[in-house]
Parts: sequence; C-alpha cells; structure tokens
Amino acid sequence: MQYTAGIGRTAAALATVLAAAALMTGCTPTGDGGEAAAPSAPATASRPAGPTPTGGDKGGTTSGGGNGGATGGTSPSAGASPPAGSSSGGTGGVTKKPCTVADIKVSEGHQADVRPPGTGTGAAIVSVTNTSTSPCKVYGYPTVAAAGNGSPEKNKPLATTHTGPDAANVVLAPGARAWTKLTFVQVQGEADGYCASGATPGSYPTVVIGVLGAGKHQIAMDDGVFAFCDDKVTVTAWSSAKPS
Repeated sequence: MQYTAGIGRTAAALATVLAAAALMTGCTPTGDGGEAAAPSAPATASRPAGPTPTGGDKGGTTSGGGNGGATGGTSPSAGASPPAGSSSGGTGGVTKKPCTVADIKVSEGHQADVRPPGTGTGAAIVSVTNTSTSPCKVYGYPTVAAAGNGSPEKNKPLATTHTGPDAANVVLAPGARAWTKLTFVQVQGEADGYCASGATPGSYPTVVIGVLGAGKHQIAMDDGVFAFCDDKVTVTAWSSAKPS
C-alpha cells in the first residue's frame, strides 16, 4: 500500500510538470528551428490619401489652419507676383508703357478759374486723353510753342518754367485723362492791351503742346485766342488731378 501510494504521488508530480510545460509552450511559440520567435513589431498606421502636410515626413510641424493640421488644399506661395497687366493701387504695380502719339488726344485749352489779372489768356487748362484700348502712361512736363499758322518751321517755342509738385508717371486707363496748367504773362489794359515789360503782346490762334514720347499736338482755345506777353509760360507736370 505504501508503494502504491508512492507511485500515485510520483504520477501526480509528473502530471503537474507536464501541465506547466504545456502552459509555457502555449505562451512562447517557437520558430521553425525550435527557438523562440521574436515578437512582431506593431504595424505602422497608414496615412489617409490626400496632400502631404508640409514637413510631415521629416518630423516638422504641418502648415495650414490654426490647429497646425494640414489644410484640405494647397496655398498660394507667399509673395507671388500679381497677374500680368494688373496693378496694386496708385502708381504702384506693373509699369505701363509710355503713351505714343497714336494713343492720345490733347484737348482744347480753356481759361483756368485761378489766373493772373488782365485781359489776355492768363492761364489755360489742357488735358490729354488715352484714346487707345490699353493702359499707357504720360510723364514729365509739356512743352509749349506758339504755332506758326500752318507752318511748323515757324513755330515759336516759349520760355518755359516748371511749377507745382514734381513730375511723376501718370498711368491712364483707356478713356482716362491727365491734366496740366499753362500760366502766361498776362496782357494788361483794354482792347489790344499792353505788356508790363513794354513788349508787344502776342496773339496766336493755336499753340503746339509737346507730350514726352507722344509727339506734338496743335490746339486752340475753346473761346478766343491765346494772347500773352513776353513769350513765356509756366507749366505744371501732367497730373491725374485737374488743376483749378
């Protein structure tokens, strides 16, 4: 009976060892060669299809909205140039070509509201209009000559003085105008009048206005003739603002 009990205890101990071995075998699988296989690395999460966030593959921050996430589309590059032919206000923006003689028309002169006292022309306002279908620019100061009554070789250039703000480019859209003011030495007195300098007053049906890069244009007054003294004129630069 004691021997039988010993056999029973031995069998029970052997069963316990085998059960433990089976438990260990289930926890650590073996490879083909019987060695324990290394645990597999977790699968990398795949990125959803769409635009790649800036710096996302290099560990940097992403661009886009305030949450730092990627935007749903691409953004225009900073500092991108405006489309050709556009402008960014005022005289800034894309530089336009100078107006040519075929692009413009110079108006008749008309008496300015503010002019020196006297009976002559005193001061005249003249405008230039862009009659083309494209923007162009006028610049600088006009030249003025007394017209030679149909004989350009007899034109008499007037001694010119510049006044007012400095000259600047004036970009004219189609149909837009730029202005200048011509101030003459005024004729004094009545009838034919006289010149304070003692010179003989000049009287001209037309004068010739020169526009830099855009030729010379013969114009008349809208009322009367150009009458002034001393063959002098003071001119303002072309401006988008009409002078008084």
